[in-house]
Amino acid sequence: MKNVLVTGGAGFIGSGFVHLLLSQESVSRVTVLDLLTYAGARENLMGLPRRIESLEVADIADREAVQRILRREEIDTIVNFAAETHVDRSILTPRDFIHTDVLGTQVLLEWARETGARYVQVSTDEVYGDLEGGGSSREDDPLRPSSPYSASKAGGDLQVLAYVRTYGVNASITRGANTFGPNQYPEKLIPLFVTNAFDGLPLPVYGDGRQRREWLHADDHCAAVELVLREGGAGEIYNVGGEEHENIEVTHRILEVAGGDPALIAHVEDRAGHDRRYSLDDSKLRSLGWSPAHSFGESGLPETVEWYRENRAWWEPIKSGEYRAYYEQQYAERLRR
Repeated sequence: MKNVLVTGGAGFIGSGFVHLLLSQESVSRVTVLDLLTYAGARENLMGLPRRIESLEVADIADREAVQRILRREEIDTIVNFAAETHVDRSILTPRDFIHTDVLGTQVLLEWARETGARYVQVSTDEVYGDLEGGGSSREDDPLRPSSPYSASKAGGDLQVLAYVRTYGVNASITRGANTFGPNQYPEKLIPLFVTNAFDGLPLPVYGDGRQRREWLHADDHCAAVELVLREGGAGEIYNVGGEEHENIEVTHRILEVAGGDPALIAHVEDRAGHDRRYSLDDSKLRSLGWSPAHSFGESGLPETVEWYRENRAWWEPIKSGEYRAYYEQQYAERLRR
């Protein structure tokens, strides 16, 4: 592992992974490829332990552009964080998700096929679909995606497994839980609710709020991906779990830490096809030596809330322009009902 390409490396989790890689002397060169759409920013790569080799602005589904970068940088390792990731947006514009999450993955896999490059696909627990009752999803469970987002990620995963079997590509997959932490674009539940609480705005809770999710700190997610990159087997999948909580429980905890009024909670019309519960069996990853360093309630969430409290200059400009148009489209009618 000498020349590493991190796609989506200017995004929330991807930039954290770049910081982690560049803190290690065993990595010679890191190139970041990112389209710098609304959720990616050059600023996410500030304060790195050492310089990245280059930041390339390109679409991972653009085969010619990607191939030029891969050849020039002599890439021998790819970690693919690049994705359209927000379920709500996938319901509005599903085509964008197929383009990046399926076609883009195939472009990267072709390089791994041609050169023998090591490849890690960063995926999601949502590919398993809704879990009824107890139990947790295991890596060999059937995929039952419910949204255009999770279906596109499942499509990418299946391509990875097909390239391993058909072409012998040295690829692994990680499937992570809901990830949170500082620097997350404020469309996701935690940063949206935290920043709304600070501004005295409604916290739009879908349905009854009893949906259950596992919550994983971004630093722990990055550590898991880095471990799989080093120790994971070809064709193997590794679940990256977190702490399970109901959405309404998380909402109340956010208000408690942020000092917000519980009256800000607004139950709104549920999302179409909304899964009730995800849970991951991550014993396979733990057998490699991974364990989370952050607890959700004791340290992870309070520290995240404080980061947003102290960094208004980062998120206030974001919550205008494109974000404002999306927010109005997604929530305005729901909040009027």
